Amino acid sequence: MSLNSLSDADATMELGDYDYELPEASIAQRPVEPRDLSRLLVVDRGGKALRDMRVRDLPTLLPRGALLVVNDTRVVPARLVGCKDTGGRVELLMTAPFADGSNSLCGQWALTRSSKPLRVGQIIHIDGSSGGAKARVTETAPAGLVAFDFDSASDLTDLLERCGRVPLPPYIRGGQEDASGSDAAAYQCVFAARRGAVAAPTAGLHLSTALLDSLAEAGVERCAITLHVGPGTFLPVRDDDLRGHRVLPERFEVSAESAERLQAARTDRRPVIAVGTTTTRTLETLAARFDGAPWRATAGHTDLTILPGHRFRGIDGLVSNFHMPRSSLLVLVASFVGRQRILAAYDHAVASGYRFYSYGDATLIC
Repeated sequence: MSLNSLSDADATMELGDYDYELPEASIAQRPVEPRDLSRLLVVDRGGKALRDMRVRDLPTLLPRGALLVVNDTRVVPARLVGCKDTGGRVELLMTAPFADGSNSLCGQWALTRSSKPLRVGQIIHIDGSSGGAKARVTETAPAGLVAFDFDSASDLTDLLERCGRVPLPPYIRGGQEDASGSDAAAYQCVFAARRGAVAAPTAGLHLSTALLDSLAEAGVERCAITLHVGPGTFLPVRDDDLRGHRVLPERFEVSAESAERLQAARTDRRPVIAVGTTTTRTLETLAARFDGAPWRATAGHTDLTILPGHRFRGIDGLVSNFHMPRSSLLVLVASFVGRQRILAAYDHAVASGYRFYSYGDATLIC
């Protein structure tokens, strides 16, 4: 889809044009069980009528031979809570734990929330089992970014196992874990394998092991890429003109096996269905990187920011959650299906009682 093929209403770069009304009661606070019982709104890119389905209907909705691509990043307990020497509460959300395979306690960056800005040299006492831990501020940056050196732990794995909490977004119970401890499993995809994310690739939360088996029986192939979800995915857009916003870089990796499967699907002209916006951004990054050449194993960082007029070359369909108003994720899906079309679909979903955001329902855009 080129910018010239969009209507003026779809091609807008004004952030305010990607807004909609959402009652607070529509924000899911807990996931549906089983996962694949979530509702699925099918949005046809060709303009056919919306269809109300279930995620477990995917084997009947995707064509035989389609390639379903998931993000196998694993969420780590990246949220830390502690206090200053004065007793003031401090919250830390690590931005790139285990970057490049490092298990070091030194030079770890985090988004922070406290009553006053933190200072270099300041000590934060981290809550946790076995006496918790200490964090010393070593560097500060704009927007609440702070670097820490930790101690009272053998390595980063030990620190997070003893002190880390599930990094739930604030719209789920104020970011507080359920007393039952169920979020540790619920906020993790069943195929999660490679640790490093600080937020879940939430479209994948809908896929159960039973559904994946049913998809395979229906002739739908699957492969995995890895994009470690960081603040770039969920930080708010602060520019009224979308062209002024850039998604922060996030680490990705594509194995030789997955690259081979992706290339085979492209060669055979079989549809590639991305599960989630993080998968989409990775595949679109690869499409631009290889630019017609055969795809191969690769790793790196992507700050791809998808705006109206983006020419999609890596995906043919998208399974996605319902996204926040005025977010880069909503702009991405609008760029894929059209702004007016997706906002009409969201209005239908609100009126029909769909559940929104991370623990909510899903869309299939194809």
